[in-house]
Amino acid sequence: MSDNRHMLDELYQVILSRKNASPDSSYTASLLQGGLDRILKKVGEEATEVVIAGKGGEQAQLTCEAADLCYHLLVLLAARDVPVEAVWDELRRRFGTSGIAEKASRKLPPA
Repeated sequence: MSDNRHMLDELYQVILSRKNASPDSSYTASLLQGGLDRILKKVGEEATEVVIAGKGGEQAQLTCEAADLCYHLLVLLAARDVPVEAVWDELRRRFGTSGIAEKASRKLPPA
């Protein structure tokens, strides 16, 4: 991978390339072919592990769990055909805006 700025983009492209790979030879392919519920379960598990590591784990443990969460989140995006660039665009849109103001600007669904 060329540098950290593009590493997530490169990882996302690898994940996309695994969509048609054999699940016997690729963990990513097995996740994608396992369906959305399996992927969502892994995202939830990894998010929980990040919370636990963030609360009391060592820095190295938090780093590993954060990497796992990023990977599984990218798998979810790929499974749902959401381009990773859409996430970067949304982050750029929010950049420089108060989190409180940005959240208040979102339209809430009718109750």
